[in-house]
Amino acid sequence: MSDDPINDYYPDTIAVRAGQQRTMEGEHAEPIFPTSSYVFDSAAAAAARFSGEDPGNIYSRFTNPTVRTFEQRLAALEGGERCVAMASGMAAIYATCAGILRQGDHIVSSRSIFGSTVILFNNFLEKFGIGISYVDQTDMQAWSDAVQANTRIFFLETPSNPLTEVADIRALATLAHDHEALLVVDNCFCTPVLQRPLEQGADIVIQSATKYIDGQGRCVGGAVVGSEQLVGTDVYGFLRTAGPSMSPFNAWVFLKGLETLGLRMQRHSHNAMEIAQWLQQQDNVTRIWYPGLESHPQHELAASQMHAFGGIVSFEVSGGKEAAWRLLDATQMLSITANLGDAKTTITHPATTTHGRLTDEERQQAGISDGLIRVAVGLEDVRDIIKDLARGL
Repeated sequence: MSDDPINDYYPDTIAVRAGQQRTMEGEHAEPIFPTSSYVFDSAAAAAARFSGEDPGNIYSRFTNPTVRTFEQRLAALEGGERCVAMASGMAAIYATCAGILRQGDHIVSSRSIFGSTVILFNNFLEKFGIGISYVDQTDMQAWSDAVQANTRIFFLETPSNPLTEVADIRALATLAHDHEALLVVDNCFCTPVLQRPLEQGADIVIQSATKYIDGQGRCVGGAVVGSEQLVGTDVYGFLRTAGPSMSPFNAWVFLKGLETLGLRMQRHSHNAMEIAQWLQQQDNVTRIWYPGLESHPQHELAASQMHAFGGIVSFEVSGGKEAAWRLLDATQMLSITANLGDAKTTITHPATTTHGRLTDEERQQAGISDGLIRVAVGLEDVRDIIKDLARGL
């Protein structure tokens, strides 16, 4: 990607222009290629394509022009050499682990990660002989102490879901590399518009394109970005064989989402900051988590490695689950759903939804209390969002 002139452009231009290769039809918008297979000029041409001697389309499980355009655009935005698109964010996480790890390897993971990721690690990776150790995301000594001789991956989300804990990417990258491990960062909450982990030393970035990259809650997808060797060979090799493929239509939707990503992330961040500041004035809100607030434990770190503070605000209400559910049920405009990154503001109770499959002990260790509420702040007028939250408070 380094010789590509697109890298001379600013991110907002890359988000609109990167990756497109017009066909002989001269189309302005990116086309959708809804085909499962491709035709070859001869038997020899087919053999050369399948052997890798001649690069090009083979089968849409792993080569499709629309998906490739999305991959190239997202790789350019993240500053990576290669992107591999997947059917979902969870597929992207699993493909990364399956493509890189071997039986007997070990992962050190933040315990402040998405509930489904915990289930994936505990119920499936451990079944295949991969060990997992969980640590406090912000405790560097805990990360260091958890390293084993067979540790291959450090895994984290920053900011985390749902408490927006911010990890020091540069420090963790140094620690991981000192132990010959890879740093894998789930960048879902920030997207490359607000944070570029590869520039800060991370080896692989995971994206759930379902969230902010789509931006309107239409499609499910994921992506892995990194080097040509790690992503272009190891992760892509898993995709080619196992087939957790992104559909061409979904890739096209995500391409359209990328075009407005910068504008939307600015508005999400602006609205979230106003809501976080308003929540500070509410008597029955006992605690607020938002990196933009000076009261956030990692506010200064967030300001140094993020361009803005994102659209996720979590807060705790007094009264536990009953009070939290009462607040959700009192809203009239906000959408009660566990998805996030939508133009529409969504609200959820993590203890009984996104982290509901964890044990009570696991939720307690992750700081997921019964009174915790997560708001993924949308693009509506912030005054209407506040008015709706006030009904429950």
